[in-house]
Amino acid sequence: MGRLFGTDGARGIAVTELTCETAMQIGRAAALVLTKTMSHKPVIFIGKDTRISSDILEAALAAGICSVGADVKILGVVPTPAVAYLVRNSNADAGIMISASHNSVEFNGIKLFASSGYKLSDEIEEEIEELILDRPQDIKLVSDTAVGRIYHYENAAKTYSDYIKNIADADVSGLKVALDCANGSASATAKELFSSLGCECMLISDSPDGTNINKNCGSTHIEQLQEFVRNNKCDAGFAFDGDADRCLAVDENGELIDGDKLIALNALEMKKKGILKNNTAVVTVMTNIGFRHFARENQINTEFTGVGDRYVLERMLEGGFNIGGEQSGHIIFLDHATTGDGQLSAVKTLCVLADSKMKMSELASVMEVYPQVLVNVKITAASKGKWKTIPEITDAVSRCEAELGDDGRILVRESGTEPLIRIMIEGKDTDEIRRLADSVADIIKENLETC
Repeated sequence: MGRLFGTDGARGIAVTELTCETAMQIGRAAALVLTKTMSHKPVIFIGKDTRISSDILEAALAAGICSVGADVKILGVVPTPAVAYLVRNSNADAGIMISASHNSVEFNGIKLFASSGYKLSDEIEEEIEELILDRPQDIKLVSDTAVGRIYHYENAAKTYSDYIKNIADADVSGLKVALDCANGSASATAKELFSSLGCECMLISDSPDGTNINKNCGSTHIEQLQEFVRNNKCDAGFAFDGDADRCLAVDENGELIDGDKLIALNALEMKKKGILKNNTAVVTVMTNIGFRHFARENQINTEFTGVGDRYVLERMLEGGFNIGGEQSGHIIFLDHATTGDGQLSAVKTLCVLADSKMKMSELASVMEVYPQVLVNVKITAASKGKWKTIPEITDAVSRCEAELGDDGRILVRESGTEPLIRIMIEGKDTDEIRRLADSVADIIKENLETC
């Protein structure tokens, strides 16, 4: 993890941590690094989610970009994958998304895309960091007629929605679908997209006011959608996060279908159609043990990466694979998109549902989910990385591994987007793994407080 950028861009509490000054410098440095070999005047796209702070960060980024001689094209409120698609499709030189994804409203973030539509490599992000933090004197401003201009991309959200619509390869008309837009970016696209496919759409949390993004809604608060689907007898429901790059689903009974299951049922369908490249799905170390059993039973190969959709993408590109993702709902369909796309995931899943003539619950039954417990421990900036070197903590993890044996596993890691240590345990008995997770969390808290 870098000094400015984590696993998914720069992120922090807007204005006080992720300051306007920092945003301006990121705009300047990104423009210089990403366009340094170009002989034309660069154009950089900027999209944003619905947070109240996104407007001022957009202004700061645009000012920074223009101050080094590049032009800006404002996309407005769009999903993160829309920025990736529009940059690539419009031959822009780079793209920026202002969003803190699933985080609460006080946070915001800056995600960078190359002209290819892919997120930046660690090496390029480090080059941008170095320019900002170590060599700010090398950021040369322009003046007079050399400064950049700011333009607006008309109908950016519709252009993206039309693209996703055209990917659908089955008739999904008539399906009754509930959509939780998290009061975020999907609010700008979901109604038009799913209605145009002929679905009977019922939207919730699609009225953003700048302050209600992810608030008791969306993929991090699935309970609202579960109840809504049950009460309204929907065929399926889909919940997006704040920038709509992830998606979770619920079946007709309101039961959760997480990212692991969505990857499983889509990978199986791709295998049946003969389009699962290298017969492989790429998932992370957080993926449920049940996915491994599913893959083995269906003769699908599995590749594992670290947590973060960027690492999933890197492995997909290296191995020539075309589906991968995370339990959290980041799913990459590489034949169609360069990043996780919640609405694309929903459309692809609806197509599988329509073709199968099954209920959503039956479709999701291809994979059994082992009980899983996730406990978060808040940490300070000063304690980052220290837990790995404290014997009391590492011994506790080892004891837990021994107790679980072959019937489960424990994974302890630092979050790439929040100041947290995450303890994940899977096993056959929920009460037992909860006891073990709480025990390890208590030991981490005790020892980090004294170090």
